[in-house]
Amino acid sequence: MVTPDSWMILPFALLLGAIAVAPLIAPGWWLRHYPKVALGLGAVTLGYYVFILRNPASLAHAAHEYVSFIALVGSLYVVSGGIHLGVKGPAAPLTNVLFLLTGAVIANLLGTTGAAMLLIRPWIRMNQYRVTTHHIVFFIFIVANVGGCLTPIGDPPLFLGYLQGVPFWWVAEHCWPMWAVGIGCLLAMFYVVDKINYARAPRPVGEPATATGSWRFDGLPNLFFLAVILVAVFLKQPPYLREILMVAAAAGSYFTTRPAVHAANHFDFHPIWEVAILFAGIFATMMPALDWLNQNAPRLLGADPAPGLFFWGTGVLSSALDNAPTYLGFLSALFGVTGAADITGLLAAHSHSVLAISVGAVFFGAATYIGNGPNFMVKAIAGQQQVPTPTFFGFIFKFTLPFLFPVLLLVWRLFFYD
Repeated sequence: MVTPDSWMILPFALLLGAIAVAPLIAPGWWLRHYPKVALGLGAVTLGYYVFILRNPASLAHAAHEYVSFIALVGSLYVVSGGIHLGVKGPAAPLTNVLFLLTGAVIANLLGTTGAAMLLIRPWIRMNQYRVTTHHIVFFIFIVANVGGCLTPIGDPPLFLGYLQGVPFWWVAEHCWPMWAVGIGCLLAMFYVVDKINYARAPRPVGEPATATGSWRFDGLPNLFFLAVILVAVFLKQPPYLREILMVAAAAGSYFTTRPAVHAANHFDFHPIWEVAILFAGIFATMMPALDWLNQNAPRLLGADPAPGLFFWGTGVLSSALDNAPTYLGFLSALFGVTGAADITGLLAAHSHSVLAISVGAVFFGAATYIGNGPNFMVKAIAGQQQVPTPTFFGFIFKFTLPFLFPVLLLVWRLFFYD
């Protein structure tokens, strides 16, 4: 395969820079023009692959991954938008901790996308009178990322590993200690921050400090459509049957859900539309970066890389690239440096390195808005409901570095340090 020129990574860097800086310095301009920026930079890369490299195979592969990604994310968004959870509020810190823990468990059954889309609106409602940035960011950390580390359904990188031949229960068997440490530390941090916020926040006028409202579930038929999506995830043949079933489930959900449920959820298509456009640009422009990684990772990693190198390498790039293709890139690099013939041989001799790649991809996906698909969707829904969210750099400097990074450092020191 012909390696792209290194300068073709520039469109990807420009897109990431625009996503990071433009909403901060020119929010109105970005809201109007982000489709042109994302799709325009993506078109530059596509043109390069078509007319210069003459490599349609890479385009077809990236297009299939994008369609699968959007079909899964979009269908879960639509179906979860037809489910309305009534919650008690205002919520005390301990109630919030239990809610996030429940979300972390559910993420392994519905995927981080499904769990995030199902729970973000009730999460905002139960904290409505005092909801702020830390509620949104820790929700992204726990429900939209780290929580989904126990099954291949939980997070897209692990599902790709399952498609490569990693046994279904291998993930739960090997990842649960990292999951327990990560979730436990993040919940403890959240409890401290939320307790301070709870003490300082003014009580809502006319309401007691104790909980009001009741727990209830509207939109029960959508559980059937969720089941269809989850079954479709495991279908490999014929091509695109999986995506067709997901889209059909989304359409069935949308047209059979009562308008009152959509109204209660403030449901519209803007968040998924924004994600679809931005990730179209990301999937296109990151092709040269991933191709370069696949070609050069064995040389950069050396002959016998330690698991910690895979943990940090996969993790850091997962926070800048989408974590699913980054997982595949480092898994390919591991095959290259070990000479393993198949996934069975790789797991037999280098299971700890595969584990490091898996945990690194999932945990570091929480480090930025673009690390994992649900992150942007949670941000978009929060913004839609006028909940404050940090900027791209604010997310990193105010939350990732002081809260998430110590957890990542601890996980590395306990499980991948050599």
